[in-house]
Amino acid sequence: MGGAEQLSGGDVAIVGCGPVGALLANLLGQAGLSVDVYDREAGIHALPRAVHFDGEVMRIFQSAGLAEDIATISRTSAKGMHFIDAAGRTLMIRRGIEGPGPQGWAGNWYFHQPSLEEILRAGLSRFPNVRLHLGHEVRSVDELAARYVVGCDGARSLVRRTIGSRPHDLGLHQPWLVVDLLCDPRSPRVQALPEYTVQFCDPARPMTIVNVGGRRRRWEIMLMPGDEPEHLIEPDLFWPMMARWLTPQDAVVERSAVYTFHSLVQEGWRKGRLLLAGDACHQTPPFLGQGMCAGMRDAANLAWKLAAVVEGSAPEALLDSYESERRPHAAAFIELAVKLGAVIQATDPALVAERDRRFAQGPETFDFPQPQLGPGFRMEAPPPVGTIFPQPRLADGRLMDDVIGQRFAIVGEPSLLASERPDAVHLPGVGSDWLAARGIRAALLRPDRYIFAVA
Repeated sequence: MGGAEQLSGGDVAIVGCGPVGALLANLLGQAGLSVDVYDREAGIHALPRAVHFDGEVMRIFQSAGLAEDIATISRTSAKGMHFIDAAGRTLMIRRGIEGPGPQGWAGNWYFHQPSLEEILRAGLSRFPNVRLHLGHEVRSVDELAARYVVGCDGARSLVRRTIGSRPHDLGLHQPWLVVDLLCDPRSPRVQALPEYTVQFCDPARPMTIVNVGGRRRRWEIMLMPGDEPEHLIEPDLFWPMMARWLTPQDAVVERSAVYTFHSLVQEGWRKGRLLLAGDACHQTPPFLGQGMCAGMRDAANLAWKLAAVVEGSAPEALLDSYESERRPHAAAFIELAVKLGAVIQATDPALVAERDRRFAQGPETFDFPQPQLGPGFRMEAPPPVGTIFPQPRLADGRLMDDVIGQRFAIVGEPSLLASERPDAVHLPGVGSDWLAARGIRAALLRPDRYIFAVA
């Protein structure tokens, strides 16, 4: 499709309506901006891709008014992720969270991506100021007359090519076979599968096994020297690799495909009216389950800044803080995923022996990192400035973010919050234990709940 009738003259045009583009459109629509979203496909991609998001991302869905709907198609897990060697010895555990975590939601959620995208796209129908153009391939950003254009158009981003961003390679490029299964819940072998995610650190054939939810399970199988990618997708070849867990009698193959896992961060997320978000500006290996999460954090950071600039309450220079804040934050997750990949993907006997010596005293445990935003729209100060503030429930049972809305807020000691100002919500006593534990009397929160400053 094309032609003058397709041009967007609104506030923001979004190229790509995957999860990141659809979330950004919901957040901008909620803020009252005029938004046009373009996607070259006529419908949602029917096969699963991303399968995990964390508590912070569920909190972003909450800010878009979609958390309750998304919870109905997702499953929570407090079991975390276990890194296990070929002999069954646990090397590392990424901890899970029992019950609501610091974000006010469970810490780990598993989902079927087409179902998530259906909810995100249905959410757009709430806003007459958001228009969705499906089956429309944008061939040049010059087609788009919007004030700002955001490329949520993936790893082969047209908008990124137009900007001329430079890739920064973090060193991991490895092909893996991804097999999605629909399992028979009556099968004893299916019932014996662990609830937690398994990173199977077997030098003969590294694998990942994910309990997506319902009947869905995912196997990710690393390609080894001599493998032929075009043949490895055939069931006769991959079923024997999975035989210690399942047989063809236990499940139906939904899809099998070979992907190359990359670790890249682009330099140059903005050029004038053009911006990037999601895989267009970073690619994360899946060993931490954070690839889509990074894009959702991009949307949350960018949405309130675009709204403030379009509304005239902030200078356009605020948009320069988007990359300076988000790029090092995203890179911290990618770097950890690369380190975990080195544990899982070790096949050289000397490296495997060194790895096994490292964990000889028992498994190490770790949590998702909570990196500080890079320099930008915040005070230059050590953490917790530049980190996300937790979300407690208030005395009336409401979650904090529902009370604040899309505004700035001040939390802290009641005596310091006595004089109310109209430009920020005042929440005396909220988060007092968290603040006191850090020697802080008050904190100023941005609309994305990252801490601007503390007193």
